[in-house]
Amino acid sequence: MRQQGFTLVEVLVALFVLAVGIVGAGAVQITAERTRQQASLRSEAAQLANALAARMRINPAIAALPDSTNPYLSFHYDAADGLPAAPALCFGGASCAPEYLAQFDLHEMRQLLYTQFPQGRVTVCRDASPWDPSTNSYRWNCDGALDALPVVKLGWQGTGEGPGVVMVLR
Repeated sequence: MRQQGFTLVEVLVALFVLAVGIVGAGAVQITAERTRQQASLRSEAAQLANALAARMRINPAIAALPDSTNPYLSFHYDAADGLPAAPALCFGGASCAPEYLAQFDLHEMRQLLYTQFPQGRVTVCRDASPWDPSTNSYRWNCDGALDALPVVKLGWQGTGEGPGVVMVLR
C-alpha cells in the first residue's frame, strides 16, 4: 500500500523557501525606503539652495559688495554648531537695510538646515570647478576663483551609504 501526502522534509524545504522570500521582500522594502528618503532630501536641498540663490539675487546692494564683505559669499554653517540666536525680523521694505536682510536670510537658512537635514552643512562661495571627475562627486572646498559664479553647496549625513551627499547649484 502506497501512502500519499508530503513528507516532513518536503514541508521543511517549502517553509525555508517561503522564509527566504519573505526576508528578501523585507530587504527590498528597506532599500526602497532609504532611496525614497535620500530622494526627498535631495529635492528639499535643491529647493533650499534655489531659495537662497534667489534671495541673493533679490538683494542687489549686497551683490555689489566685494566678496570679502559680502555676507552671502562668506556664509558657512554646520548644524553641529547649534542654532545661533535669531537676528531682528526683517521682511524687506524701506525699514530693512540690505545687510540686515542678508543676516535674516542666512538665519532662516540655518534654521531650515538645522531642522530638516541630519548633520547638515552649507557653504556659499565662488568655485570654478565644483565637480571632481576623479571621485565622481562634488568637491566641498571652494577654489575662490574671482571669475567663477557663486555656488551654494549643501551637504548632509547619508542614511547607511556613507558620508554626506553634496548638492551644488549655480
